[in-house]
Amino acid sequence: MATREALWGYRNRFGDAFGRTYFRRFGPGVVSSVGIGTYLGEPTPAVDAASRESIELALRSGVNHVDTAANYRCGRAERVVGEALRDAPVDRESVVVATKGGFLPFDGERPDDPSAYVRERFVEPEIVDPDDLANGAHAMTPDYLEWSLDRSLDRLDLDSVDCFYVHNPETQLAARSRADVYDALEAAFEALERRRAAGDVGAYGVASWSAFRVPEDADDYLSLAEVLARAEAAGEAVGPDDDHGFEAIQLPFNVAMADAFTRRNQPAPPGTDADGPVSALEFAHEAGLSVVTSASIGQGDLAVEGGIPADVDATLAGETPAQRALNFARSAPGVTSSLVGTTDPGHVRENVAAGTFDPLGASAFDAVFE
Repeated sequence: MATREALWGYRNRFGDAFGRTYFRRFGPGVVSSVGIGTYLGEPTPAVDAASRESIELALRSGVNHVDTAANYRCGRAERVVGEALRDAPVDRESVVVATKGGFLPFDGERPDDPSAYVRERFVEPEIVDPDDLANGAHAMTPDYLEWSLDRSLDRLDLDSVDCFYVHNPETQLAARSRADVYDALEAAFEALERRRAAGDVGAYGVASWSAFRVPEDADDYLSLAEVLARAEAAGEAVGPDDDHGFEAIQLPFNVAMADAFTRRNQPAPPGTDADGPVSALEFAHEAGLSVVTSASIGQGDLAVEGGIPADVDATLAGETPAQRALNFARSAPGVTSSLVGTTDPGHVRENVAAGTFDPLGASAFDAVFE
């Protein structure tokens, strides 16, 4: 997996080409604050080839953070990431590779009958129990997540990943109580602690869509404080000391979806001066968690002229709307890295070039919302 020496070596190789704070602390070293995602695109050989080219270009241009998931593009995304890592002129140890488990993946293409596929591939072989499923396609039992991690390592052709996320655990709230979901997360974290001890994962976390940014009374809300407490309990149960490997969260954040910064829906971490609830980003910062943003340019919606409100656009650095949108996301206090998915080499160059501009300072970012 990524090592301190190799991560800092990558930073020293590319750092002078970028603005201040482009590389930020993550895990044992540093990671680029622009990362490449692999969610979008049809599960076809043509998209495989374009995605592979884009990832390789990003890796040799100053991006050392690649994010994927077991279910992205029917499992093809992980395979392409593995191929790009083998072919790119960078060491594996200088790249932070993250993947996710939770949604039941298809195998290369979408089946004609997804329900029959889930029954035949997952339920009948007893990989999952029907009672553990939510919305017919999501599970996060320890056994399933370990199975998913093993398959991800196979598709990536890697011995380990640097971060393994439990993918959208709020999906389980459609099938069980919030208390049961927290219990399930703790059991999942215990399994991931064991895999961390075995060297299969460097760290783990939660990748969410809505859980950490919706109001506290929303059906899909989860408390970051409670999730972190469950990780701490898992660390105590598995490890020789109080150490745990819960180090990162991933959530959507962009100029049109800024509630992870603006909505105070999380209890203040112990030992802070906050006199009331705090935002998800503030909680993560105070708790020492890395934050990775998804949908950083709104899946392309913010990359067009007029996509960013004019008054906000005027405060941001960048030559194109996409660059300014990306710089908004990575300017938020507490953000470690902002992901952008693309299969277009031109867009990769544009996104990487956003890192040559300095992000907004904390006070300037705050002023955007005044």
